[in-house]
Amino acid sequence: MKSSLRALLVFSIFLTACEGPPPKIISSETPQSSVPQSSGGLKYRAPEGWAAEQPTSSMRAAQFRLPRAEGDGEDASLVVFYFQGGGGSVQDNLDRWASQMQQSDGSSSKDKSKTSTLKVNGMNVTLMDVSGTYTAEMTPGAGDRQNKSGYRMRAAVIETPRGPYFVKLTGPEKTITRWDQSFDAFINSFEFK
Repeated sequence: MKSSLRALLVFSIFLTACEGPPPKIISSETPQSSVPQSSGGLKYRAPEGWAAEQPTSSMRAAQFRLPRAEGDGEDASLVVFYFQGGGGSVQDNLDRWASQMQQSDGSSSKDKSKTSTLKVNGMNVTLMDVSGTYTAEMTPGAGDRQNKSGYRMRAAVIETPRGPYFVKLTGPEKTITRWDQSFDAFINSFEFK
């Protein structure tokens, strides 16, 4: 029995090692010893007041909790995603994010969303901002959906030499508005080294 457990443990460690984590994102607060040695890494400056969290998925390169504004029932969540296979085109992601918000009048969230583009340290960045009822799946592929009215989403696709990184901020409208300038500073701090 012990040899079976040992073999299972070795096999699971092997699978984990083969899968590999997403490329590391380095916070300006990260100690130098944890800076990746490989060429090409995304670096950022996390704004004051954001609480870094342990990513809950291997597709999440970074994860933060943004404390709620007074009167809101919950905090906002910001996640930075990186998919080794690319993650789809910029427009595919904008469309998918817009589809995660519903409008109370039944109109299209894609039509209501505001998009813009900018260059940040030589990288193309596409931004989206949309409000409504947040209806994203609770777990991808599970079918169970959120149903959170009065929500706002700010999102970005950052095109790097290693492929796109995706930033998604969701939470109550007042809380997102509280962190608008911090979100903009976060996006403008990205560098690819």
